[in-house]
Amino acid sequence: MDENYLTIVDEDGNEILCEILFTFDSDEYEKSYVLYVPIETKDDDEEVEVLCSSYISQDDDEFGELSPIEDEEEWDMIEEVFNTFVSNMEEDEDEDDDE
Repeated sequence: MDENYLTIVDEDGNEILCEILFTFDSDEYEKSYVLYVPIETKDDDEEVEVLCSSYISQDDDEFGELSPIEDEEEWDMIEEVFNTFVSNMEEDEDEDDDE
Protein backbone atom coordinates (compact mmCIF):
# COMPACT_ATOMS: atom_id res chain seq x y z
CA MET A 1 0.00 0.00 0.00
CA ASP A 2 1.23 3.48 -0.83
CA GLU A 3 2.48 5.38 2.21
CA ASN A 4 0.26 8.36 1.35
CA TYR A 5 -2.89 6.40 2.09
CA LEU A 6 -4.51 4.70 5.04
CA THR A 7 -7.62 2.62 5.47
CA ILE A 8 -10.06 3.35 8.25
CA VAL A 9 -13.07 1.33 9.36
CA ASP A 10 -16.30 3.22 10.01
CA GLU A 11 -18.88 2.43 12.69
CA ASP A 12 -20.66 0.05 10.27
CA GLY A 13 -17.49 -1.96 9.64
CA ASN A 14 -16.93 -0.55 6.12
CA GLU A 15 -13.34 0.03 5.04
CA ILE A 16 -12.67 3.52 3.67
CA LEU A 17 -9.51 4.41 1.76
CA CYS A 18 -8.19 7.85 2.73
CA GLU A 19 -5.43 10.06 1.44
CA ILE A 20 -3.08 11.43 4.07
CA LEU A 21 -2.71 15.21 3.90
CA PHE A 22 0.02 15.45 6.51
CA THR A 23 1.14 14.29 9.94
CA PHE A 24 2.58 16.26 12.83
CA ASP A 25 3.65 15.84 16.44
CA SER A 26 2.61 17.91 19.42
CA ASP A 27 4.97 18.28 22.36
CA GLU A 28 2.18 19.92 24.35
CA TYR A 29 -0.13 16.88 24.09
CA GLU A 30 2.68 14.32 23.62
CA LYS A 31 0.85 12.82 20.64
CA SER A 32 1.21 12.40 16.90
CA TYR A 33 -1.63 13.35 14.55
CA VAL A 34 -2.67 12.46 11.02
CA LEU A 35 -5.03 14.57 8.89
CA TYR A 36 -6.70 12.74 6.03
CA VAL A 37 -9.62 12.82 3.58
CA PRO A 38 -11.71 9.92 2.26
CA ILE A 39 -10.81 9.27 -1.39
CA GLU A 40 -14.40 8.95 -2.61
CA THR A 41 -15.24 12.51 -1.49
CA LYS A 42 -12.07 14.07 -2.84
CA ASP A 43 -13.28 14.50 -6.44
CA ASP A 44 -16.61 16.09 -5.54
CA ASP A 45 -17.10 19.82 -6.04
CA GLU A 46 -18.60 20.26 -2.59
CA GLU A 47 -16.55 20.83 0.54
CA VAL A 48 -14.50 17.88 1.72
CA GLU A 49 -14.45 16.97 5.38
CA VAL A 50 -10.90 16.68 6.66
CA LEU A 51 -10.59 14.04 9.36
CA CYS A 52 -8.00 13.91 12.11
CA SER A 53 -6.92 11.25 14.55
CA SER A 54 -4.11 10.88 17.02
CA TYR A 55 -1.89 7.83 16.78
CA ILE A 56 1.14 6.15 18.24
CA SER A 57 3.82 5.22 15.68
CA GLN A 58 4.81 1.59 15.47
CA ASP A 59 8.40 0.42 15.00
CA ASP A 60 7.99 0.04 11.22
CA ASP A 61 6.77 3.66 10.77
CA GLU A 62 3.21 2.41 10.33
CA PHE A 63 0.33 4.11 12.09
CA GLY A 64 -0.69 2.30 15.21
CA GLU A 65 -4.24 2.45 16.40
CA LEU A 66 -5.96 5.70 15.49
CA SER A 67 -7.69 7.45 18.37
CA PRO A 68 -10.37 10.13 18.27
CA ILE A 69 -9.69 13.65 19.52
CA GLU A 70 -12.13 14.49 22.31
CA ASP A 71 -10.61 17.56 23.97
CA GLU A 72 -11.80 20.97 22.73
CA GLU A 73 -8.44 22.67 23.39
CA GLU A 74 -6.68 19.90 21.46
CA TRP A 75 -9.08 20.50 18.52
CA ASP A 76 -8.23 24.21 18.64
CA MET A 77 -4.52 23.39 18.36
CA ILE A 78 -5.17 20.99 15.44
CA GLU A 79 -7.31 23.59 13.66
CA GLU A 80 -4.53 26.15 14.01
CA VAL A 81 -1.98 23.72 12.51
CA PHE A 82 -4.40 22.86 9.69
CA ASN A 83 -5.08 26.53 8.90
CA THR A 84 -1.32 27.12 8.69
CA PHE A 85 -1.03 24.13 6.33
CA VAL A 86 -3.81 25.48 4.08
CA SER A 87 -2.30 28.97 4.10
CA ASN A 88 1.11 27.58 3.09
CA MET A 89 -0.49 25.51 0.31
CA GLU A 90 -2.26 28.60 -1.04
CA GLU A 91 1.02 30.57 -0.98
CA ASP A 92 2.77 27.77 -2.88
CA GLU A 93 0.00 27.76 -5.51
CA ASP A 94 0.27 31.55 -5.88
CA GLU A 95 4.04 31.27 -6.38
CA ASP A 96 3.53 28.55 -9.00
CA ASP A 97 1.02 30.76 -10.84
CA ASP A 98 3.52 33.63 -10.91
CA GLU A 99 6.17 31.56 -12.71
